[in-house]
Amino acid sequence: MKYLSALTFAAVIAAASSVATAQTSAGNDTPKLQCAIGYVTGVGGAAQSFRDYLATPDRDKYRFVADNPIQCKISDEGRASGCTGVTNLSREKVSVYDDVDNATIAVVARVELEHGTYPVIIVVRRQDVKCEE
Repeated sequence: MKYLSALTFAAVIAAASSVATAQTSAGNDTPKLQCAIGYVTGVGGAAQSFRDYLATPDRDKYRFVADNPIQCKISDEGRASGCTGVTNLSREKVSVYDDVDNATIAVVARVELEHGTYPVIIVVRRQDVKCEE
């Protein structure tokens, strides 16, 4: 699984000249991202932590981000796994990985961790992803 994630990330980065569009799925009003590379501005994180963040009342979201920084285990090969927490992203270049549900999408982003910057699969709000043009 880790090897597949690394290969997927490498393949997406290699496709630097992808065309970006957003389409509506047939029979569904939720737009489906049809791009490989995009930019994210907003909060993203590990799946469970991100769900907890979304469930947090608006008045407490800032504190949630501050109290739950993203942390991952890093293997000897430099692969991140077992991540928890959330992080703020500001126009971070990402590769679109997979749809999670109608409101969120999984992306591979370079995230600053305690031991350096690593590519990590995180979940973000679909509306926070803008396809590269």
